[in-house]
Amino acid sequence: MYRYLRLNPAVMPGRGIADGIEAEGLDGFNPVTVSRRSALVAGGLGLFASSLPSNGASAQPASAMALPDYPIGKTHELPSTKETVSSGVLDPTRGPAITVESGDVVYYPNTWTHWGNEAKYGMTFEEREPIRKKYASGPYSNVGPVAVRGAVPGDMIELRFLKMRPIDWGWTSFPLGVGALPNYFDRPYLRYMRFDADRETTEFVSGVRLKLAPSQGIVAVQPAGDKPVSGILTGSWGGNLDLAELVVGTSLFLPVQRPGGLVWTADTNALQSDGVVCQTGIESAMEDMRIQYILHKNVPHPEPVVETPTHWIAFGLGDNLDVALADCVVKTLKLGHRLSGLDERDLYALYSLTASFRVTQYSNQTGSVYSSVPPKMIHAMLPKSIFSTDMRDRMSRALRPA
Repeated sequence: MYRYLRLNPAVMPGRGIADGIEAEGLDGFNPVTVSRRSALVAGGLGLFASSLPSNGASAQPASAMALPDYPIGKTHELPSTKETVSSGVLDPTRGPAITVESGDVVYYPNTWTHWGNEAKYGMTFEEREPIRKKYASGPYSNVGPVAVRGAVPGDMIELRFLKMRPIDWGWTSFPLGVGALPNYFDRPYLRYMRFDADRETTEFVSGVRLKLAPSQGIVAVQPAGDKPVSGILTGSWGGNLDLAELVVGTSLFLPVQRPGGLVWTADTNALQSDGVVCQTGIESAMEDMRIQYILHKNVPHPEPVVETPTHWIAFGLGDNLDVALADCVVKTLKLGHRLSGLDERDLYALYSLTASFRVTQYSNQTGSVYSSVPPKMIHAMLPKSIFSTDMRDRMSRALRPA
């Protein structure tokens, strides 16, 4: 008997993050309501088309733009252990930790903190430094890989984020020589935060309370080739996306590069902003995360794509923001043409009217202990509300041809 998940988003201007999920007949699955980020990032064109009537967008209910229902299969548990975690790198020599069928859900009961789960609440910066320096290939505790039966290059794997409940604490920190201002401060920074019982809020400092919006910074298929790839890096395989919008109720599409896909994930952020200017969000781990794996055959789109209830999102990378922006515009043109069939010249003009191009992450490393440096990254927010219902359906089917 098939079971279905229905996403019922409530729209937040400029964000398009689902307020919660509603399950029908999901045996053993407990839906969770996740409060969305309340901050609206200002600046940029067309922050959210349905909230700006002057840009030609039609106001439409979020339920009309929700992700399509998909049958829920079996649930598989993938605990984090020494056998299932690869610290720092995406390791091509690791065989699948589990193999799933399209539609199955993977339950992650205990993802690790950074540095092989050695980061503990209350450690001083000085106590953590030897641990941080021990992991030269990167801090991330990558769990996996998950193989999807039948996945081959030329296919896409859709990852639907069904539930994300972090542990009860996290931290924000920066050593010297990293972030957007590597030479601005004269001493490093480390602040711990405890979360409330519902994992909805945390107190940053007295008088400042933050609403949590958990996401996974790293989600990747295994890149092509036979060499390990640092989890710090980002590319056509996904990787260190650090996208604040990638929360419960959204989907990430990754192009398969090796048979089975071999999906890794790491780097829980209980909250982060666009830009991540100090280099960290609220770093944490998950005590209950559930991701549905859906295989789409013969979808030859070569780049990661995110779909939220209100937006399509594409990415651009570069050594500087100029290059990253140009790369993002080109990739968003290719995505828009593939999905809608519109001419790229029309899309170029349309994006100037309605799309928002945002800094995903920015760092200017001068003193990192890691062997890899993340690229500058821009993401494009293309609102669904500007398209007719028929066109939105065609665009969805372009990524989900079956």
